Amino acid sequence: MKKAVTLNSVAVEAGVSRATASLVLRDSPLVSLETRDRVICAMDKLGYIYNRGAANLRGQKTGTIGLVLCDIGSPFYSQLMLGIDEVIVDANIVAILVNSAENPDRQLRQIRRLREHGVDGLILCPAAGSSDALLSEIERLHLPCVQVLRHVSQRNGNYVGPDYADGTSLAVTHLVRHGRRKIAFLGGRPVHSAARERLDGFRKTLKKHKLEHDLIIPTHLENLSDLGSFPELLASSTPPDAVVCYNDMLAQSVMGYLLARGKMPGRDFAVIGADDLPQSAVSFPTLTTIVTDPVGVGRNAARLLLDRIDNPTTSSTRILVSGQLMIRQSCGGQLP
Repeated sequence: MKKAVTLNSVAVEAGVSRATASLVLRDSPLVSLETRDRVICAMDKLGYIYNRGAANLRGQKTGTIGLVLCDIGSPFYSQLMLGIDEVIVDANIVAILVNSAENPDRQLRQIRRLREHGVDGLILCPAAGSSDALLSEIERLHLPCVQVLRHVSQRNGNYVGPDYADGTSLAVTHLVRHGRRKIAFLGGRPVHSAARERLDGFRKTLKKHKLEHDLIIPTHLENLSDLGSFPELLASSTPPDAVVCYNDMLAQSVMGYLLARGKMPGRDFAVIGADDLPQSAVSFPTLTTIVTDPVGVGRNAARLLLDRIDNPTTSSTRILVSGQLMIRQSCGGQLP
């Protein structure tokens, strides 16, 4: 069996002390670039593998975080992860990704397993149906945690997410300004904070304009062919003239439905989505969408978690990323 390469061997090969080689492994600023390069070259030549686990035990940190998401198949969460990765890679942190699949019991089991693996903290998008008890359990496990995109409490816990209510209000206001008077919301099941805040922004803005505000059509978001009662409503004697959809993927389904029936989105019927997924800029017609900036949310969530890991605090920080409206062809309004 080949003998394991030790740090002493690396130091001898590089012509430095073992202490200096150890400083290089710990990214110490006390080592010159030339010395650092020599040590790294020696490690590569000898095939040295740094035992980070043992080092972490000494330092009481593992250099890992848990990333608990509710739907890893969604392209929206891919954008969120890009933002998180941009921050943690510079901090030499590795994320362990798990998928709760919108199941609170599975979510709790996963969080406990992540704690067993010694993660330093959590970024959590709570599964639908999560309660305040989840935050109490995470606190009991002594895990710094940042909720992202959804929150289980209005007051407790760190949170980073879009201003859903404001974004939805911008969409409704734009439609009203361009003559739409009967506006529906598609995908409105208030099963978590993000959905409730979108619906709140929708209702309040329509009330402000003294327009009908109860055209809310529930759908199963995991089934993009489910348009709920939208087809029947569209075929009624008093159909809506616009729809704000829960997300871009659902809005794309609506536009496909309209096109298949000879109706041009934007000209015959206004459609607005949410999340500004990349494909929304190249669809036909191009999709007007509420910008929720998942990459920016991910960056802010990662920065906040790293701060909480280094500086534990009992006070909660809540960061809302301002909503914007990306106006394109599907809403029929004037392009910017």
